[in-house]
Amino acid sequence: MPTPGFPPSTLDSEGTPIWISDLAGGDPNHVLHVVRGIEAEDALEALGAKPGLIRSCELPDSKPDEWTSLPCAALGVEPGGSAALLAGRVGEWTFVYDDSGFTYDDAVTKALSADGRTAATSVYTINGDASLTYAVDGEQVEWVNFDDLELDEGFAGMPAELRAAFEAAGNVETEDFEPGEADGDILMRAACALAGLALTLDDVRRVPLLVVPFG
Repeated sequence: MPTPGFPPSTLDSEGTPIWISDLAGGDPNHVLHVVRGIEAEDALEALGAKPGLIRSCELPDSKPDEWTSLPCAALGVEPGGSAALLAGRVGEWTFVYDDSGFTYDDAVTKALSADGRTAATSVYTINGDASLTYAVDGEQVEWVNFDDLELDEGFAGMPAELRAAFEAAGNVETEDFEPGEADGDILMRAACALAGLALTLDDVRRVPLLVVPFG
């Protein structure tokens, strides 16, 4: 499958959305939340961030070391000391990038989608486990486990906009995967495709950003 929703400049060599791999520290254990129809600060608060700690953010030019994410560097905290949540709004959709996976919880996705909103959460762990949760109006509609994903089924039964997101995400075949086998980054691409986030890090830098320590 091609990746029609992602120009080559927006993916790294492994098929990860490049703005995410450019934000992440080494061996990431991270989460991406996307939600339609809410401001970035409200999304952070819905995730449990303390309002008094949320601040505007200009990302540093580079990471101080391999293990420090750019949002963590922006906060000036050591990796592992706390999660760093980075949020911004692009069009109708707001994203929250959690560099340490602290906010991964199905209940969180439901909370983000309350009051008629649509939200999705994509998680990728340090062990290579990956999943995507999709919720509408406070209810989970779909949960996709990477290990159970079958590309040849054509995402049958998914809600139309989520199916379209997976079709836009496509598949990146590498030497580690058999032909037709889903690659490990398809769920992050699907979440980005759902929210129109085929971006580079320079694109993200042009968005008004908020950052907050968490956990």
